[in-house]
Amino acid sequence: MSDASGGRQRHPEKAHRPDNPVQRRKPDWIRVKAPTSRAYAETRQIVRQHKLHTVCEEAACPNIGECWSKGHATMMIMGEICTRACSFCNVATGKPGRLDPFEPTNVAEAVAKLGLRHVVVTSVDRDDLEDGGAEHFAETIRAIRSAAPETTIEILTPDFLRKEGALEVVVAARPDVFNHNLETVPRLYGPVRPGGRYFHSLRLLDRVKALDPTIFTKSGIMVGLGEGRDEVLQVMDDLRSAAVDFMTIGQYLQPSPKHHPIDRFVTPEEFKEYERRAFGKGFLMVSASPLTRSSYHADADFARLRAARDQQLAAAG
Repeated sequence: MSDASGGRQRHPEKAHRPDNPVQRRKPDWIRVKAPTSRAYAETRQIVRQHKLHTVCEEAACPNIGECWSKGHATMMIMGEICTRACSFCNVATGKPGRLDPFEPTNVAEAVAKLGLRHVVVTSVDRDDLEDGGAEHFAETIRAIRSAAPETTIEILTPDFLRKEGALEVVVAARPDVFNHNLETVPRLYGPVRPGGRYFHSLRLLDRVKALDPTIFTKSGIMVGLGEGRDEVLQVMDDLRSAAVDFMTIGQYLQPSPKHHPIDRFVTPEEFKEYERRAFGKGFLMVSASPLTRSSYHADADFARLRAARDQQLAAAG
């Protein structure tokens, strides 16, 4: 529960919780190799050089070796300390520091240096800021457009709960993809995502489309938290009612004994069935697998997403 230096606790708000056993033995389909490639080391060096945080590291993503070996790092802006205390998340909780005014430029320079065709930019929740960090997102988008004009930009935002006008600021900066994750089914919001509101998040995604129909919208959930199959199918229907284009579904992995327990490991066959059902409900793009995360294979998925829309428009015309 403490950081690597033995300093502040990473999750002080979870210290009082009883331990939940961590399933150390994972099924074969969820295991990944440790990162060792030279390209991984080069990506890590660029991230460190520009004093950036990545959700790959902070959230202990199992795909970091594969993604960083391809130069694909998901930038996490506005610091590494979150104001929320979600029971599934490994990002540190506490009182964040001031925003770094140079961060948008540093992110843009790193994107250009990595030569990314597509970049994902996410953030911690910043409930302490009047606009929830909306203007910082917009500045980062504009900086990337300036430094790497050919790079397409995907953002994964907080919910901007009770931040009037914040969403409009971000949408006006015109990211290519606006992603906001529902994370789980409505019934589990209390124990899993207590700071969030399911229907507020749905309205947020719906509002993006109302403000700018050309922006792709995206959302995702984790499974293995205790949800039922019918509940997952209902989330699909809810997202389609908000005209969301792209849905991701991945296996929840428990970061520590203080985090929400894993209910079960969902099989690859079940993920395939979820993918089939989601496509049947009208999503342009679906990524459903044990290792799927919001930004996993995001560059290739964006190309397929854009091609699917072009095909849809051609058929309609």
